[in-house]
Amino acid sequence: MLEPRGPVKLKPTPAWRTERRAPDTTPVDSLGARRPRDLQSGRVPAKTPFLMWKLRLVLVHGLVFALAACDGTLTGIGRVPRPPEPPLPAAPVETVDPSDPAGSNSAPAAPALEEISAQHLLVMYQGSKSAPRTIKRSREEARARATEALDAIKRGQDFDKVVSAYTDEPGGAARRGALGKFSRDRMVKAFSDAAFALEVGEISTVIESPFGFHVIRRLE
Repeated sequence: MLEPRGPVKLKPTPAWRTERRAPDTTPVDSLGARRPRDLQSGRVPAKTPFLMWKLRLVLVHGLVFALAACDGTLTGIGRVPRPPEPPLPAAPVETVDPSDPAGSNSAPAAPALEEISAQHLLVMYQGSKSAPRTIKRSREEARARATEALDAIKRGQDFDKVVSAYTDEPGGAARRGALGKFSRDRMVKAFSDAAFALEVGEISTVIESPFGFHVIRRLE
């Protein structure tokens, strides 16, 4: 059995072992690395340099992608030159001859309408165009009366006197049936066709129109 040799002396614990360490509150960045404190002020340095570096990186990448996608409209890089456009044709110039103000190439003037002069007698019937209410004869009776007037002219009676005796046209007897000068389009077709077909001084047959029955003499 072992006997104790004397009281056991315990060695004192070093101060560095008993000293409690303060927790590390140094902040970390986005990558997990701790950012050192300022040795003099004890403050954590600002994030400005890091953010500036990151912003520059984003701007550089954006500029690279923009240049790659650009068609050269603004920078001219990669722009395909457009082929030159053909020159415009010269404007036509029209010259006018001073001696020919109207121009030799101007459209020809419309021909003047042919006009003739004639006189006639008109025998109306009840129901004919513009017939007065005093006209009571029938269409056949009007035709027979016009034929009678034509026969009198053929026997040599004066045309003016026959017109005064037979015509029913209002005012016709006073002016001896004169119509003055007229063009083809101023009279009804049946009357114009007969009058323009006559020679000067020639007398027509009995001509029927919507107004009644006519006997026409062409004057010029």
